[in-house]
Amino acid sequence: MSSSRRFGFVLLTVMLAASASAQTRLAYDGGWTDTASGDAIVSLPEGYDAAPDRDWPLLLFLHGAGERGDSLAVVGVHGPLKERAAGRDLPFVIVAPQVPTGSRWTVGRVAAALDAAIAQYRIDESRVYLTGLSMGGFGTWEAIMRMPERFAAAVPICGGGLPLGIEAARDVPVWAFHGAMDPVVPIEMSVGMVRTLRNAGGDVRFTVYPDAGHDSWSEAYASDDLYTWLLSHHLDD
Repeated sequence: MSSSRRFGFVLLTVMLAASASAQTRLAYDGGWTDTASGDAIVSLPEGYDAAPDRDWPLLLFLHGAGERGDSLAVVGVHGPLKERAAGRDLPFVIVAPQVPTGSRWTVGRVAAALDAAIAQYRIDESRVYLTGLSMGGFGTWEAIMRMPERFAAAVPICGGGLPLGIEAARDVPVWAFHGAMDPVVPIEMSVGMVRTLRNAGGDVRFTVYPDAGHDSWSEAYASDDLYTWLLSHHLDD
């Protein structure tokens, strides 16, 4: 192995070890249904332990259908956990719950994971943000429609849903992303949600990647602007 390749291997090993050491497991229990209980990965920001009096923004991440199951390791293959593992400085407590095989995101599961995180970690409840991709994008739209008072901003990526009722989320700033060539979730699924929310007076940004297929999340989550935009919003604005 060349010296440069050896250095790269060692650097990657150190990065992964550091990322793993910052992650813990969180059990959440909705108490009333199996669809509201499970486990989540929690990744703490740099400086969390050194500032015991500080409350932190929470970024709740909903994975896609491909990451369902009973192995939490797959939850971090996309999204904010992947970005943090690659060295991106993200000043959030990141919580990524997992859905069992064959199940989907429910409002009860999202609420249970959120409640458990707030109970166990130092969270600034005025800066709770929600994001998800594909199946998690659908879950994000549904959660802000059913629990708009809990989120300061939301980022649904290549998701969608039934626009009926999304007007309830008019006070939640939304930045939606979709690939124009998506063969899995047609872009019209996002267009319908965005159009209806805008018509209801919502604060909505919509980014379309003209050449992207279903994977519009890699580019979206790699953007510094996304995290800056999230942090610019507070529930008490």
